[in-house]
Amino acid sequence: MKSAVETLNPTRVRLTVEVPFEELKDSLDAAYKKINQQVTVKGFRKGKIPARIIDQRFGRGAVLEEAVNDALPKFYTEAVNEAEINPLGQPEVDITELKDGETLNFTAEVDIRPVIEIPDYSGIEVTVDSIEVTDEDIDKAVEELRERFASTSPVERAAEDGDIVTIDLEAKVEGEVLEDGVATAVQYTIGSGELLEGIDEAVTGLEAGGEATFTSQLKGGSAEGKDAEVTVKVTAVAKRELPELDDDFAQLASEFDTLEDLRADSRKRLTGIKQYDQATQAQERVLEKLLEIAEVPIPEKLLEDEINTRKHNLEHHQLGQMGLDLAKYLEIQGKTEDEFVAETKEAAVKGIKTQFILDELVSKEKLNVNQEELTEHLMRRAASSGMSPDQFAQAVVEGNQVPMLVGEVARGKALALVVEASKVLDTNGDVVDLDDEDETETAAETVEAVTDADAAEADEKGEDKPEA
Repeated sequence: MKSAVETLNPTRVRLTVEVPFEELKDSLDAAYKKINQQVTVKGFRKGKIPARIIDQRFGRGAVLEEAVNDALPKFYTEAVNEAEINPLGQPEVDITELKDGETLNFTAEVDIRPVIEIPDYSGIEVTVDSIEVTDEDIDKAVEELRERFASTSPVERAAEDGDIVTIDLEAKVEGEVLEDGVATAVQYTIGSGELLEGIDEAVTGLEAGGEATFTSQLKGGSAEGKDAEVTVKVTAVAKRELPELDDDFAQLASEFDTLEDLRADSRKRLTGIKQYDQATQAQERVLEKLLEIAEVPIPEKLLEDEINTRKHNLEHHQLGQMGLDLAKYLEIQGKTEDEFVAETKEAAVKGIKTQFILDELVSKEKLNVNQEELTEHLMRRAASSGMSPDQFAQAVVEGNQVPMLVGEVARGKALALVVEASKVLDTNGDVVDLDDEDETETAAETVEAVTDADAAEADEKGEDKPEA
């Protein structure tokens, strides 16, 4: 077999392959055998039909087509290996010449990973938020904890802001009660804004047994978006009682004996959260700088596939779970379809560039992923997916997704390497010393968010079987 490679542009090549006909022998034998099992010819046992009879009855062309489709993947793979290229996606194959008994010639155009020069990233400098936990931050955290331990008790008075009322609702549109417009025994906290617009004003001041009618635009259901006349009846009023902020509360709500110890733990916890946010911010901003100074050509077909995958995932997974379609989503976001397409393309380009340059860094720096790092990443991915580690690991293995997880961790290590070499300052002008222990895992999360794991691996399927 002879092959040659022609570079069409930095991300696409054309392979020209010439195959001597004798190299098709195994595929021709397999084609005759396959056809033998599929057809019946009077006078011959199944599977025992001579080749010349198959040629006469069904045509030599059918056999050649079967043989060529069987052989193409092998010849294509040999040409790829000989050319030492990294294909992306399925090639476009064109058989330019097929002479029975003489030769098979074909071309295969395919996108390839571009050759990337890693820029000098040692001069990257970014600024991130400083870590400041104020007394007000601690007060808010303790108050949120206090809210979780609030109790309720019935009262015989008019409902006030913050009270919990039990209500019955009936919604009419154009004088007709909606089939899905009736609800009973609904508990609602006045001022929470969790139900219909106008309901707070309607129930405030009502005692148990009180009733009011108001007009509101429906947020869901069969008459979503229409104005409805809503009748609300209060059947019970209860007040919320917060526990006293003292040592007894600390013992009730935590493992600490004193309120002072609880507040100290809140400060420590909030500091940890802000440190994590600061590390993530540093990685995001360093990555932005790296992408600015790196030249990364984008394969057109890969970009098209990435855009389509991101759009599909949004429409059929994320929005589907929320009961929205794309049109409603764009309306809520206040975006036009053109703006959505432009933003999706921008995100796809960023994701592909990120993957390409970090993969190149992984290769250049010979970064490896050990079992501990992979297990830690798997545990985090399992937690975020709502699955147990065992369930998630089984799904990963069954879906042949282990290389995807390894790639995520490796790219995280590559980004951590760039961050380590960069200068990170906080808004006070102080140098930020990031925690090396957690940096790789948070970097993997940052990369995952940019590349969109569901779509980013599309380019790894580069050896799909080509057919004529």
